Amino acid sequence: MKVVTNESGIGKVKGAVVTLGNFDGLHLGHQKILRKVYSRANKLARPSLVYTFEPHPLKVVAPGKSPPIIISLGDKLELLEGFGIGCCVLARFTKELAQTHPEEFVREVLVGQLSAREVWVGHDFSFGRGRKGTVRHLKTLGKKFGFKVFVLPAYRKLGSIVSSSRVRGLIKKGDVEEAGKLLGRYFSLKGKVVRGRDIGRKLGFPTANLVTPCELIPKDGVYAGFVSFNGKGYQGVINIGRAPTFRRISSVIEVHILDFRRSIYGKDIRVSLVKRIRDEVRFKRAEDLAGQIKRDILMARKILSRKPAPLRILA
Repeated sequence: MKVVTNESGIGKVKGAVVTLGNFDGLHLGHQKILRKVYSRANKLARPSLVYTFEPHPLKVVAPGKSPPIIISLGDKLELLEGFGIGCCVLARFTKELAQTHPEEFVREVLVGQLSAREVWVGHDFSFGRGRKGTVRHLKTLGKKFGFKVFVLPAYRKLGSIVSSSRVRGLIKKGDVEEAGKLLGRYFSLKGKVVRGRDIGRKLGFPTANLVTPCELIPKDGVYAGFVSFNGKGYQGVINIGRAPTFRRISSVIEVHILDFRRSIYGKDIRVSLVKRIRDEVRFKRAEDLAGQIKRDILMARKILSRKPAPLRILA
């Protein structure tokens, strides 16, 4: 997949089949649009193109209201490529871009830059200054400038519309299992392993302390999940929180990789969270905590034995 910025220019694109949006999380609703774009581009023998924004618009126009991002830019691009998209334009979102009139955006971007033949968007798509460019407005401009506009209805699953905000809310509550159903994959965290206080090792359960740039962290607690390292997958128990038994001040992510004894300090790993097992609990004695960890491991093995490993381990 070709990745370009709106500033560097995308070269010559003729009659692209285009979709636009933030695509945070790339959930099932987004995926439905991507499949349509890919199939239509193939049928018409035209380029398939995703036009997305970096950073998230709210980080520029209303930083205090900007939500934590569900997936990193790197993950988004890799997932887009997995759907067969030929080109992704990363539009640098600025205050100037936010003030662009909807018709000016269509004329300069969709027509001038992308030579759009078809534009596919979701039911709630909006664009331009003050988000005044509605789906109806886009259809009118499409007729004026000579491209077709297709609007996909809201995608529903488990009784409600699938949206980035819904996914984000589930993750914040710790319901990573439900969030995974809406994402079509496990929610994951990627980061670097750093040295901790070796408490887990002293208890007989060595842990990898994960420092992650990810903005969205699930609710404190103990989770069962898969751990990928160096292209291989393992089962694991993940603790997110302050370890109340040892009165830790700051929250950390500790990963106990099952049946794994290698030292991986300084290495990158990815944790795919499958299901939340329990809340964090303060124990009076370290021995009691060790006993609970043994039960957590048994529970994690039971949960993960019934779940497929991630089909695709992101880098």
